[in-house]
Amino acid sequence: MSKKRLVVIGNGMAGVRCVEEIIAVSPDTYEIVIYGNEPRPNYNRIMLSKVLQGEHDLQDIIINDWSWYEDHGIRLCAGETVHKIDTPSKTIETLSGIRESYDILILATGSAPFIPPIPGVDKERVMSFRTIDDCTRMSAYSKVHRKAAVIGGGLLGLEAARGLLHLGMEAVVVHNAPYIMNRQLDLQAATMLQHELEAQGMSFLLNKNTQKIVGRSQAQGLQFTDGTKLEAQVVVVAVGIRPNVDVARRSGIKTHRAIVVDDYMRTSVPDVYAVGECAEHRGISYGLVAPLYEQGKVLARFLCGQETTEYKGSIPYSQLKVSGVDVFSAGNISGEEMRTAVQMLDGIRGTYKKVLMKEGHVSGAILFGDTTESASLLGLVQRGAGIEELAPREEGTNPAEKAAAALPDQETVCACNNVSKVMIMRAIQDKGLETAEQVKEHTKASGSCGGCRPMVTALVKHTLHLQKNGGRASEAAAAAKTAEWPVCSCTDLGHASLKEALNLLSDRDPSELAASADHHHLYGIQEGDGMRRIMEQLDWRTEEGCDICQSALRYYLKITGKWISVQQPDRAGNRNDILRGTVVGIEVHAGELTFEAMAEDLQFRWVNADMPAPVRVVLSGGASSWVSPIVQDIGLQESPAGWEIYVGGHAAHPVKEGGLLGLAETEKDAVRLISACLEWYRRTAWYDEPLWTWVERLGFISIRENLLDQQFQNELAGRTVSELTLT
Repeated sequence: MSKKRLVVIGNGMAGVRCVEEIIAVSPDTYEIVIYGNEPRPNYNRIMLSKVLQGEHDLQDIIINDWSWYEDHGIRLCAGETVHKIDTPSKTIETLSGIRESYDILILATGSAPFIPPIPGVDKERVMSFRTIDDCTRMSAYSKVHRKAAVIGGGLLGLEAARGLLHLGMEAVVVHNAPYIMNRQLDLQAATMLQHELEAQGMSFLLNKNTQKIVGRSQAQGLQFTDGTKLEAQVVVVAVGIRPNVDVARRSGIKTHRAIVVDDYMRTSVPDVYAVGECAEHRGISYGLVAPLYEQGKVLARFLCGQETTEYKGSIPYSQLKVSGVDVFSAGNISGEEMRTAVQMLDGIRGTYKKVLMKEGHVSGAILFGDTTESASLLGLVQRGAGIEELAPREEGTNPAEKAAAALPDQETVCACNNVSKVMIMRAIQDKGLETAEQVKEHTKASGSCGGCRPMVTALVKHTLHLQKNGGRASEAAAAAKTAEWPVCSCTDLGHASLKEALNLLSDRDPSELAASADHHHLYGIQEGDGMRRIMEQLDWRTEEGCDICQSALRYYLKITGKWISVQQPDRAGNRNDILRGTVVGIEVHAGELTFEAMAEDLQFRWVNADMPAPVRVVLSGGASSWVSPIVQDIGLQESPAGWEIYVGGHAAHPVKEGGLLGLAETEKDAVRLISACLEWYRRTAWYDEPLWTWVERLGFISIRENLLDQQFQNELAGRTVSELTLT
């Protein structure tokens, strides 16, 4: 059977990332063709300012070179602009006359610089800053001319001005607002940034509206609405972007400001999808990298027939290095309902922190100069955490390393490339890395916008410090895996210590508990005590806790065989004594009767089981199946020698291959080994810990050695049958 043809219009970061996800999830599903209007492979547009500033050349910012397309069987039509889509016949046509049919079409046309209707904007030496060609033009102009004006005081305008300074030109930033980067910063942070940039040689004209660009055929300067003028031989317009929707609009695809899509990135036309800056989801089109990558991941899994959550939108945030100055902004930073929860200014160190709240919940944050707390603050903003979770900074500690140590292991550090704290620490330990630059080379963390570089640097110092004090990298790795982070703001206990404490709820003599220095506060807790009683004795900060800790407590109490005697109302006031209620999802591909029987057996054992997190078990019929078992939580694949069982895969980004847990000769052996693994995961994982991160924490070899012990395997599998079927 021939493959379906997937055509992507756009060779930018969003479209190609979607293709990367498709290749990772299901590499043999589609014949892929990409059309790009630039005569070069995919590159990182965020890094253009670094090219302009001389820090990188073009080759340094190439994401996928020519060989990547060839290696993956992708036909790249570079330098071709698609101008027509015939949706009834499912064909596209380029300006050069190339016609291409498609089965699936992805519009990833990105955006173009917005050029305001200023008289004279079409003169020579007036330009935007969006492509490699724009960098080349600026460099050429700098060799002849002396002074440049940049219209726009946002991020792009500031980066363009910094690049012009590097090229030896005078650079004046003209902005129509009272302070620069007014969409991302408040007045205090913007003023601090302006002073830094002025020290670098940049000049500013604020609250200025350009009336026209003066000069005959070539730009000679700007005239403002207040009657003043500015001399400039080069004018860079950097006031924003506009989604490229012309080809979609001409083709009858629904558009507003951008191409309208649903939660699966589907447009109004069947088999046509849109992703990236050209897409409008729930009335919003995003111009930041992380949301575009999230969209690409959802679309890729949807097109490959994989289970995926809908794209529900993103919290806007920017984590940047503006002309050498670290800046972070997330969520809502202005509005009548916003209130300041935390505000700290250190004039000596040149740092600033502001956290905003709405109705007692974290809604926005700004960091300037020191952005090591950005990952943890972003997490608070994204989940709308209560302000009680804003832990005060301890005096006498290094703030950067403290933030690195406190960051949860699985928290994302580099949102652009989806690299977590634990991935960075593992790379440092396993590969002997000593610098943030080496971390970037091995993990891509800080390789895009560079905004997470301070946290990467802090993690390097933190990890090396652990290694030095522990003596061996393996001990540092263990410390990284077991670092405790509170379950929620209601308690100081992490998952490990909470689970250990609940394990002590037995018939032991209270005097024995009291003698334990680590657990003196457990004195008096007895089997059958109510939830409030347990929380009280464990020094809970709140009387009833919250949804997070209540769910974790209930799970651990059940999994350790302890039952509470009193139901607790949930936040809505409903009586609720169920736990997570997560059942194992079992899928069969290449519907063999043997597979169906195995699936029924596993369903019978596990349909009523409470799990720490959702688990996906895939039974695959070898080469005849289009689903790879290697990138599932648990995957079973038929082979000539029997049944191969893989554990710890992850099909979403970051894509991870699972390890071969074992080879079972019979269907009965395979079901027993899978059941033993599920039971071991159920009893040793933290609440809400995905199976693949559990494998990383415990170590695949350790899990494999335990589960291949036949006596232990039989005990676990037998226990699941006897206990779970009675639930």
